Amino acid sequence: MILNSPNVKSSCVFHPYPETRDNRRRHVLHLHIALVAISQSQVAALLSAMSTIPYTPILRRLQGYLNLTTTELKLIHAHTITHGLSRFAYVSSRILALYAQSQLRDLRYAETLFTHMSNPNVFDCNSLIMGFSKNSQCRKAFLVLKRMLNIGVRPNSCTFVALVKACDSLALLEQVHGQIMKLGSLSDVYVVSSILSVYSKYGAIRVARRVFDESSSRNVVCWTSLITGYCSNGLVNEARELFDVIPERNDVSYSAMVSGYVRNGFYNEGIEIFRELKNCESVKPNGSLLASVLNACAAVGAFVEGKWIHSYIDDHCFEYELELGTALIDFYAKCGWMEPAEKIFDSMPSKDVTTWSAMIMGLAINGKNKMALEMFADMEKVGPEPNAVTFIGVLIACNHKSLLNEAWWLFGHMSKKYGITPSIEHYGCMVDILARGGRIKEALKFINSMPMEPDGAIWGSLLNGCMMHGHVELGQRVGKYLIEFEPHHSGRYVLLANMYAGMGRWEFVSKTRKLMKDRGVSVICAWSFIEIDQNIHKFVVDDKSCSYSGEISTVLSLLGKELVDFSIAKNVLLFEIVSPTTLSSFSILSSTIFTEIALFSGAGGSISNEFCPIRVERDDNDIGEKVFQMDEKVLVGDSRGKPCSSSSSYGEY
Repeated sequence: MILNSPNVKSSCVFHPYPETRDNRRRHVLHLHIALVAISQSQVAALLSAMSTIPYTPILRRLQGYLNLTTTELKLIHAHTITHGLSRFAYVSSRILALYAQSQLRDLRYAETLFTHMSNPNVFDCNSLIMGFSKNSQCRKAFLVLKRMLNIGVRPNSCTFVALVKACDSLALLEQVHGQIMKLGSLSDVYVVSSILSVYSKYGAIRVARRVFDESSSRNVVCWTSLITGYCSNGLVNEARELFDVIPERNDVSYSAMVSGYVRNGFYNEGIEIFRELKNCESVKPNGSLLASVLNACAAVGAFVEGKWIHSYIDDHCFEYELELGTALIDFYAKCGWMEPAEKIFDSMPSKDVTTWSAMIMGLAINGKNKMALEMFADMEKVGPEPNAVTFIGVLIACNHKSLLNEAWWLFGHMSKKYGITPSIEHYGCMVDILARGGRIKEALKFINSMPMEPDGAIWGSLLNGCMMHGHVELGQRVGKYLIEFEPHHSGRYVLLANMYAGMGRWEFVSKTRKLMKDRGVSVICAWSFIEIDQNIHKFVVDDKSCSYSGEISTVLSLLGKELVDFSIAKNVLLFEIVSPTTLSSFSILSSTIFTEIALFSGAGGSISNEFCPIRVERDDNDIGEKVFQMDEKVLVGDSRGKPCSSSSSYGEY
């Protein structure tokens, strides 16, 4: 029998209500809610059975069922009307809540029901306000509040939380805040927390701080809301000061501080907070916090720390939910180790467009262009609809192997099939593919046909292509335009100077550098990270702060001439070229220094992303292979962060 369905039985709890007509109808209504847990084919039989059941167990509260289908909701509503149940306030209130707050969210019909209610209570008003709030219809939410006050229904904390979240401007928030103060509801910590969050959202962080200071009711939720607000407005130091004096910390407050650091680029500080949490027995990290730390580890190449987090996730039986699973995929992708990323992707119970895009991007940046394109094809068949970020990933995959025909097809496919208007990033990918492939004139024509103004990165890609393929005259024109287009961008001057150096036109190299000096433009130092024994070392060109700086300088002076000759033969710009003769004028990049640090440390380091504005066109893996030959017994990491031995093939990436 349908009532013996395990889905229905598991939802039932016995409640000893007296056998009255009203309670029987209430029980019947609860049984209607079992429609959520059973298949639609059983609905008719269940409704038929209701009229013959003298007692029915109490199922979960009606407002808990927010995933009804349209058919189920209409069946429930129709049955309550035909059996006279709709005249009970208990019944009509829950029907209204379903129409207003379920995934269907038929707010127009919910509003009609609300209008025909003779005596709506605070629950009814809150249901409709929450529905309008979630649907970004703030004006209608305030009209409901106005009716509440007119008919004498006093708003409660749930009302104000929903209204605060519905505010789409600072002016509206100030009005709601004033109403809350009049009614004396600022004693509720959740109302205060909501106010803090929305003031911070609109940049009024000083007002938020004043509300916080004046509030008599402050718990960890309020403290965390203000910490998040500070971080959202870039005030990380103020957030940290607040975090340091918070009376009680939980996983959410730790997560707010870590994610705040990560969003603002303070990756090492975020990792340090997490290490502090690891020593705290009373607080255990949640999935959101672990995802934030993984993002930090990916940014600085903290491979060991990231691996520890992955082990912690598995040991504590965390599910690979969307945020956490995607963060793990991104971490391994940026460390150049796609095998575990692929396993995580395959084991995730659900995947959204961000997950698929992260996987495609990871394969693309690690040179696995064929797999990236195959995964995109799978996504179109069985996955969610791709978005703009997805197409950036597949275009990068085409760029790695100069798959021009495939790139053109994808560029048109995104707008024809999915209606995605190409952004400047998509145009930039196409220009880079054309320029690297030697299609310089075609790239220039494509730039001139763009519907938006090309940015410096696009012109830089064209200049790079001119330098690679010997288009000197066009390269000079583009380079001169570029340094006027972005006069304070040091990388543009360096790229132009390097092109002149490759032509042997040293007088123009000197003129370009003099122009930089006259304009007060300084070269942004190339910098890298290396992780040794869970300590992250950051260093730059000509870095003297490392404890091994003396030994490294000695070795580099011995290797310098050989590396210079090697880089010229390989057409790799390992140095910022100043003159053709003076070795002391060469400034060795940090990408060489990190190898020496690994050698002297005697440990295998996990190497992070490198940021070398001087190095152009080719990856420095050939240089790494050359340095490797100096000591084949030492284990170091490659430039992607994946541990590898001297026999590893740098060309794979």
